[in-house]
Amino acid sequence: MINLDDAALAAHLATETGKRLVELRNELIERGVYGWDLKDAGDAMAQEYLMSQLQEFRPKDAVLSEEALDSSVRLSANRVWIIDPLDGTQEFSEPDRHDWAVHVALWERNETGGELTAGAVSLPAIEITLSTNPAPLQPAKHDGPPRLVLSRTRTPREALIVADALGCDAARLGSAGAKAMSVVLGECDIYLHSGGQHQWDSAAPVAVARAAGLFTSRIDGSPLIYNEEDTWLPDLIVCRQELAEPVLAALRNANQ
Repeated sequence: MINLDDAALAAHLATETGKRLVELRNELIERGVYGWDLKDAGDAMAQEYLMSQLQEFRPKDAVLSEEALDSSVRLSANRVWIIDPLDGTQEFSEPDRHDWAVHVALWERNETGGELTAGAVSLPAIEITLSTNPAPLQPAKHDGPPRLVLSRTRTPREALIVADALGCDAARLGSAGAKAMSVVLGECDIYLHSGGQHQWDSAAPVAVARAAGLFTSRIDGSPLIYNEEDTWLPDLIVCRQELAEPVLAALRNANQ
């Protein structure tokens, strides 16, 4: 594994973390462990495994993780892994749900600042990992109204605006990774989020979505920028290219 390139390593780590999470969930549920204890165990195990692997195979790289204290070291680093060891802890804690994920992405510094250069999102409960190389095939165009994927628990104002303007059908899923990958897989056409996320929530999903030829941006159309000092990156759009301008136009018109 030491000879894996960055994209292959991201996919390997996301997949292997996911396998371990599935085994842990099954084992703990059999023992009657649910709720916060199950969530905490999953977060801790996934974080420990990913950090141990990155320390072994990419020891010189910095890491930004949801499950670890941030360090200013990453701000001067040339390579930063941005990880969410378990995206969708609520869904992970519910035995019948598959909409949780593992995110592994790599940001690299360049002459204009930096960019995501590799990434993978594992959907462990359905044994799928999508990565930047090989890139997913661009999903086939959907006949009928655009399908907008939303959070299970809230509907942002911006999503209502887009749904009304474009006549969208709506679906609901749990984790950010699962929602973004539903667009990559062609199950939905638009994922729009506002109201709060951090860089680790979207880095790997955005890297994979871009590799699949999808459009990604903030909800105002500005670029998604990673490895910023403030980890807060509260909104995003992931959608098919032909829907980008209609989505952004609907949001602009609503704010005039």
